[in-house]
Amino acid sequence: MSRVCELTGKGRLVGNNVSHANNKTKRVFLPNLQNVTLLSETLDRRVKLRVSTNGLRSVEHVGGLDNWLAKTSDDKLSPRVQKLKREIAKAQKAAN
Repeated sequence: MSRVCELTGKGRLVGNNVSHANNKTKRVFLPNLQNVTLLSETLDRRVKLRVSTNGLRSVEHVGGLDNWLAKTSDDKLSPRVQKLKREIAKAQKAAN
């Protein structure tokens, strides 16, 4: 399983550990990923995703998964979430 947020596309970053003697060794900064279950109100079902805590806060701030997906571009999203976004848009269009 890759360490990439399915909603925001955040991945690992590479940097250096710097010692007191100014020795530099490579290290990896990993995103804080959590397995969460989010509710899609339009589809009326739950969706399990692997999301960074920053992405989770953003979803809650915008007002839920459906609103987040409507406002986010497809290039950040994983293919699975892109499919979910299309399903939600289709369901919203059918409801109107």
